[in-house]
Amino acid sequence: MDTATLSDDILARFAEITGPSHALTAPDLLARYLIEPRDLYAGRTRLVLRPADTAEVSAILKLASEQRIPVVPQGGNTGLVGGQSPRSDSEIVLSLERLNRIREVDPVGRVLVAEAGVILAQAQGAAEEAGLLFPLSLGSEGSCQIGGNLASNAGGTGVLAYGNARELCLGLEVVLPSGEILRGLRKLKKDNRGYDWKDLLIGSEGTLGVITAAVLRLFPKPAGREVAYAGVRTPSDALKLLGIAERRVGGQLTGFELIGRQGMEFTVRHTKGARDPLESAYPWYVLVEISSSRSGEDARASMEDVLEAAFESGIVEDAAIAPSLSEQERFWTMREELSWAQKPEGGSIKHDISVPVARVPEFLERADKAVLAFMPDVRIVAFGHLGDGNIHYNVSQPVGADKAQYLSRWHEMAEIVHGIVADLDGSFSAEHGIGQLKVADLAAGKAGPEIELMRALKATFDPYRILNPGKVL
Repeated sequence: MDTATLSDDILARFAEITGPSHALTAPDLLARYLIEPRDLYAGRTRLVLRPADTAEVSAILKLASEQRIPVVPQGGNTGLVGGQSPRSDSEIVLSLERLNRIREVDPVGRVLVAEAGVILAQAQGAAEEAGLLFPLSLGSEGSCQIGGNLASNAGGTGVLAYGNARELCLGLEVVLPSGEILRGLRKLKKDNRGYDWKDLLIGSEGTLGVITAAVLRLFPKPAGREVAYAGVRTPSDALKLLGIAERRVGGQLTGFELIGRQGMEFTVRHTKGARDPLESAYPWYVLVEISSSRSGEDARASMEDVLEAAFESGIVEDAAIAPSLSEQERFWTMREELSWAQKPEGGSIKHDISVPVARVPEFLERADKAVLAFMPDVRIVAFGHLGDGNIHYNVSQPVGADKAQYLSRWHEMAEIVHGIVADLDGSFSAEHGIGQLKVADLAAGKAGPEIELMRALKATFDPYRILNPGKVL
């Protein structure tokens, strides 16, 4: 790709679009847009643009196409694969943070229209005020943004009952690299008028277009909810517990998370207010959430029924049901903060994988054996969304090891883990995306025709390859 030099004249032209106060060039103002959560990539740019609306986004991309200036769209900067990080001074960052309005809440149609810069927790709150539920839930929900959630097809803890971000979106407003605006903010649940470009843009990580607003699906708010921790001996026992829960409560099962003992120790050690949920330590823990549209009593009865059946089957040896709303939140916080609880323990080589649900125990057994053979003293932190087969298989450095030296083995370890995933017909990217971290993995793991089709789509949407270059493809 031939790119123009980001001259002072071009910088001034971009600044005219947003106004000088929203065209950031000072190093101290740029800093927060260049540091990503894992500290894997040190971003570089001379300019961060903060447009106020879709029209300004359109003008920015039109000028960028004309001048062949690469643009890196950025939401809350919470991505874990470097998709939001600019790689050179010739690239500019397009921050969507000022597009932060809730345009509409329609309680009858059960939809919410939010701009891309709306923080996920803000969208959840707007739904709550209308007596409804927006079920997308992530550990970073206090800072991640709707546009980024959709661009990465975010998953989170609600996928089991409600689906990924793609399933939670009915319509999009998108600016193409040319500056043309696709106005698709439709509230229709049925629309078969040709190809569905919306689903193509969701999960494209800002490489095909810039999402500026979305129509999000809302759901009835549960009348009751119960949350419990159960201790099990093996992932196979956890899978049997999942089967019991699905048979007995069906759609009422709104959360089912697996946590290994090492992860539990980390979260108890480093998360404020966390403590062991059970009297004895167990090799594995399952966080179960059951919701009811009828009443709290119904949710409680359903939870007790599931756990009683599990006790009788010998699958569960101990369990604790959260006795209050505050304890329910504490139970969930211990799970949601687990990713961040690994940081104080040093370097962590992380894998975001999915395999068929029935093969999760096999994956964990094989991966543990292979990883420990490769590096015997590492500490394996496996946890995730067992109900949809998505495991965060993270490996913390040995105690006392040099962090930089340990992280230098990232790709070697990833090759081991991803090889097992491929053998089990799984995916090396379940919910975090490709970004720049997994570009080589995608090229190696996709069949030739699939990659060529992706390249053809990229060329059609973005012929000058200005949008998020070096990401995904």
